[in-house]
Amino acid sequence: MDSLRFLTPEQALMIRERFGTPVYVYDERTLRANAESCLRFPNAYGLTVRYAIKACPNAAILQVFDRLGLQFDASSGYECRRAMLAGIDAQKLSLSSQEFPEDFESLHKAGISFNACSLNQIDRFGELFPGGEIGLRFNPGRGSGGTSHTNTGGPSSSFGIWHEWIDDVFQRIEKYRLKVRRVHTHIGSGGDPSVWQAVAEVSLDLVRKFPDVDVLDLGGGYKVDRMTDRETTDLVEIGRPVRDAFVSLYDETSRKVRLEIEPGTYLVANAGSIVATIMDVVSTGEEGYTFLKLDSGMTEALRPALYGAQHPVVVLPLEATGRTIHAVVVGHCCESGDLVTPAPNEPGVLHPRELAEAQIGDLCVLEGAGAYCAAMPAKNYNSFPEAPEVLLLEEGGVALIRERQALEQVVANELPA
Repeated sequence: MDSLRFLTPEQALMIRERFGTPVYVYDERTLRANAESCLRFPNAYGLTVRYAIKACPNAAILQVFDRLGLQFDASSGYECRRAMLAGIDAQKLSLSSQEFPEDFESLHKAGISFNACSLNQIDRFGELFPGGEIGLRFNPGRGSGGTSHTNTGGPSSSFGIWHEWIDDVFQRIEKYRLKVRRVHTHIGSGGDPSVWQAVAEVSLDLVRKFPDVDVLDLGGGYKVDRMTDRETTDLVEIGRPVRDAFVSLYDETSRKVRLEIEPGTYLVANAGSIVATIMDVVSTGEEGYTFLKLDSGMTEALRPALYGAQHPVVVLPLEATGRTIHAVVVGHCCESGDLVTPAPNEPGVLHPRELAEAQIGDLCVLEGAGAYCAAMPAKNYNSFPEAPEVLLLEEGGVALIRERQALEQVVANELPA
């Protein structure tokens, strides 16, 4: 059976009493340890660790990482603005976006860095800032990831400028007199050192084509062990051949290129949990299933319903019997796909788990919920309000870092016809 990551049963019960359920809980001690691990990523000529804001954008989380010396990767103009509202200096922000923001001019003047992710974006930037400095995100032609949802490289991915369109890039760089200072690639979720080495070498080949480039950003996508049968990426193991490739470039060209990485999941996934309450226990007979119905679901964690993502589930009985059951855990939405325990990579397929025998009113904790859960919910489906977020402080105590949404806030922007 699965076990708790950082919470104790007593803490989970205290949090429910203070804040209700469902509620997201993050652990500052784990956030710090993960950040320190990333800051030790092997490098030859300097390292910038950029937290991928999209993983969990709460202001308190951004501020924790800011204090630890991390910078930030934004995937939209809105994420840039959100970080700035949280007190993050614009010069610590790098934007790589599918959509060129309408307010880009003011963002750039505020000090953000920018990686053009398409030929059109080079044109848009060049028209606004001829002669300016720019980064370029390339699709290097290969990727790595568990599913098509997490693979962000190769011919089936729309992210970045396809590497074969390099002549079109040069035409635009010359037309707008741009100086390319950063090359960016991002292949997706993977922990294979040979893949990272190969992509680093391909990416450094792109660096060779741009004499002013002094930064290579290799993105993120480091796997973590949400489930006990998975292994967390060894950053030192995948980083060593990357560092060696940078040294080889220096030996060949005398160019010292700085490394940037953009972890998101690695930093926050196992630093977050969802504490929920079992609202009902139902059965469909001897040939069917036992279902545990939570007061949470796809409105707090969409990943299982979206692509069959696996999260540890821990039942905390108020009166333990010592017995276990095999049960399917489901969410509270009127949606047959709201499964908390789908089969791996098969959303919609029931997958019973061995869990502590549960009763109505018992606690249930969904682990590995720090990344792409609060950031990526089926927001307000069935008019359920957004859940609150709390932070377990390293020095002790619990801080409320987002209040529970009120129904009046859910409908606040609706207007009569």
